[in-house]
Parts: sequence; structure tokens; C-alpha cells
Amino acid sequence: MSQTQLAGKNVAVITDSLYEDLEVWYPTIRLREAGAQVKVLSTHPAGTVIKSEHGYEVKVDDSIGDASAEDFDAVILPGGMAPDELRRHDVVLRFLTDAYRQNKVIASICHGPQLLISAGLIRGRKMTCVDSIKADLINAGVNYVDEEVVRDGNLISSRTPEDLPAFGREIVSVMAREQTETPMIQK
Repeated sequence: MSQTQLAGKNVAVITDSLYEDLEVWYPTIRLREAGAQVKVLSTHPAGTVIKSEHGYEVKVDDSIGDASAEDFDAVILPGGMAPDELRRHDVVLRFLTDAYRQNKVIASICHGPQLLISAGLIRGRKMTCVDSIKADLINAGVNYVDEEVVRDGNLISSRTPEDLPAFGREIVSVMAREQTETPMIQK
């Protein structure tokens, strides 16, 4: 993978305490290796250290309230318990709605789609997720499929940490090529 493949691209990883370790760190490292600038956004102020489900730390680069979706080419929504907390914050849902309307790549894994459900952005879309929220996706009007990675327009989704290699490849691939497709935005 070329370290300049994603040069000039900016990616937001939106997370909070009790995130799933690998689902934050794997895409962060993978995208940085490809040349992207990756920032961790949270509802906490910049500089706050948040801990994963297993105690690993990540430092918040910017508060999501101080960030703009316009400044990013892609948004990563890792799982763990963090999405359940983040979905309660209007500032997070507004950021996601703005990114979606701007046809940014939005990649979610595990429990990450809970944020998209709360933002009301996925009715009629094709996605996957961890089995424990499968019914939530279906009830939100998603065409659920059980595959390691699913792409539907600007949305990319995966199930669990075991799917991270496919998840990472798909994110890099989509970001590296020019968007020539008609957006599938429904809102």
C-alpha cells in the first residue's frame, strides 16, 4: 500500500469511552499508512484521553462540536459501547447528517450503525452489522445482509473485528478512486 495513496484525505473516527479497541485502532493505522490524516472526534474536549472496553487509551483530537463534516472525506464509526452513548448527542447526529448529505464515505462496524439509525439515515440501504443489533437495522428499514463487508453508495459496513481486513481494504479502495457513481442519498 502506497503511503501517498490517500495523501490529502482527511478522516474522522468518532468514538467515546468503552470503544472496541481494534475497531478504532485498525482503521486508524491502516488509513494513516495509506497517507490519510486521521482525527479522533468525540463529545469530549480535545486532549481528553478515553479508554476502550479493555483499557486501551486514545486521545481525542477535537471535540465533534468544534469539527465540521466539510473538513473530512470519510467518517469511521467503530463499535463497542461507545455508539450507544454517542447516539444520545444531537451534535454527533448533526455531524453525521451533514457528512451523509455531502456524500462523504461513512464506514461503520459492529455497533457503529446505531449512530446511523438514530440519525435516521439508512432506511432502504443495504448494510451489515454485529448480530446483536441486526434486528435494530432491519427495524430501521435496512436490507440486512450477513457479509464481511457491504458497500451501498457512500456507506460501508462490517460485522466484527474479524472483518477488519476487508473493512479496511474497502475504505481505502473507495477513498482512493474518484467518485463517479451517482450518490444513493435518500434524504
